[in-house]
Amino acid sequence: MGIQEFISDVCVQTAVYWEPGANDGFGNKTWSAGVEISCRWDGVTELIMNRHGVEIASQAQLIVTADINVEGYLYLGTLASLETAEQTDPKLIADAYPIQKFEKSPEFKSTDKFVRIVYL
Repeated sequence: MGIQEFISDVCVQTAVYWEPGANDGFGNKTWSAGVEISCRWDGVTELIMNRHGVEIASQAQLIVTADINVEGYLYLGTLASLETAEQTDPKLIADAYPIQKFEKSPEFKSTDKFVRIVYL
């Protein structure tokens, strides 16, 4: 079994991902509509360096199957479990977390297959 097959096998949880959009002109960010992604969500707390080089406590570590944006948000659950307004604004959800760090590493001897780790 290769790494990609292993990742597919362990990414059995569903999360909702909100891609960050443009500034709304009032200093607030807009969000794309939430989309469901497959992941492996481990609720471990650990110290990490965020994208600004500041040490912070990460609330969870995830394995995901696609690239995501560091300024986005993730929620462990499905779109169906959210109210209509929550589906387009992750800040309305207490358990939606900002993505603090995204790591993407190529598989050994590969230029087009990657392991993707997200820290919240």
